[in-house]
Amino acid sequence: MISFLARRLLSGVALIFVISTITYLLVYSSTGEVARNILGESATAEQVAEKTAQLGLDRPLLTQFIDWLGNALTGDFGVSWFSSEPVTSALAARIPVTLSMVITAVVVTAILSTILGISAAVRGGWLDRVIQFVSVIGFSLPNFWVALMLVLTFAISFSWLPATGYVPFEESPIGWAATLMLPVTALVLGGIASAAQQIRGATIDVLRQDYVRTLRARGLSEGSVIYRHALRNAASPALTVLSLQFIALLGGAVVIERVFAIPGLGSLTVNAALLGDVPILMGIVVVMVVLVVIVNLIIDIAAGWVNPKVRVQ
Repeated sequence: MISFLARRLLSGVALIFVISTITYLLVYSSTGEVARNILGESATAEQVAEKTAQLGLDRPLLTQFIDWLGNALTGDFGVSWFSSEPVTSALAARIPVTLSMVITAVVVTAILSTILGISAAVRGGWLDRVIQFVSVIGFSLPNFWVALMLVLTFAISFSWLPATGYVPFEESPIGWAATLMLPVTALVLGGIASAAQQIRGATIDVLRQDYVRTLRARGLSEGSVIYRHALRNAASPALTVLSLQFIALLGGAVVIERVFAIPGLGSLTVNAALLGDVPILMGIVVVMVVLVVIVNLIIDIAAGWVNPKVRVQ
């Protein structure tokens, strides 16, 4: 188990380094006009040159990267070029907001897709056909369109839920749940359908195995066969699907947070990209990759615990 975790940790660290390096080279190679963007069109050439030197952009790119990497390893990602706010402070204020939305969406997706997927695999018939049809519809609808329809229906037409904004959990748990209900719904509708389809397929494959027929021949109840044996072996592909769903939900949060005016990493990413605020963008990229690595590590541990054969693979 220790070697299993060590391999996953090393691959995660390598992934963080590679993606951070590639992103840095891409974004910093296109910062030629950033000083003028900060100072405005009325700035003189001397002022632009002075600002470029102040930001350190007149140095060789490799030197800039080595300095950034050394500071990043200590948790210092610099300051925003436009607001002078430390990147770590900006991220610390936004990460809990995005994680509360994404984690809630993952939990809802896991519960509902597991129930629907297993039900479709075991019962078949009309339920199976409905889930397959809904999965196609849910996957084809853009989540921003779903979000707008939810706002028009439940926030504007019926005034049941707030259309925009975010309430921290510590301030009001009820308000927190109310502000997340529509964004989470917009995120999970397509994800539940596709995840249920994947879980259905994995469960059907397991139920066709010889050992399942043997268990049934021995007189075990159908519930015991499904939930104590088949589900355990179908859990590994299901967990993989959920890890992919987490990554997709992080990407979807960028759009959803803009629609619902939620102050999370998504809105921060869009604002930083529009302004060309590279230190903020680099901090967001590193945080996103670290989150993905952590979630994949947790999924790998859970899969190895459910199915010990996974540890050998």
